[in-house]
Amino acid sequence: MNGRSHYHSVSRLDEESAAEATPARKPANRVMAMASQDLPRELLLSHKRVLHSGEKPELQRRLERRRLEQHREQEQARQPPSDLEQELRKRQLKMQEHEQEEVKKKVDQENVPEFVRVKEKLRHIQASGQ
Repeated sequence: MNGRSHYHSVSRLDEESAAEATPARKPANRVMAMASQDLPRELLLSHKRVLHSGEKPELQRRLERRRLEQHREQEQARQPPSDLEQELRKRQLKMQEHEQEEVKKKVDQENVPEFVRVKEKLRHIQASGQ
């Protein structure tokens, strides 16, 4: 028994020291490893294809499109507004003023005591009844 207990204690110590010596490694994700290798290849191939076809890269095309849009907007801003645009602005301003007045009236009515509101309703009913 002494020999066996000594053997078990030594082997247990060896296993514990071996576990401490080698850190636990996370198993590699093969899908992620393949994707990370394929991405640079795909980018390189698409770049070469664009260069050979004579097209501009997508980023360059988008930047040029943005510059053109900004240039058009600046040109439109320089031109005086048309009659239609002026009329539409006037109409929009009138609508905004009307909405603000309605909101103000509503707030004013909410601030008025209830007995005053009831009195106004009674006056309105009496005036329409006569």
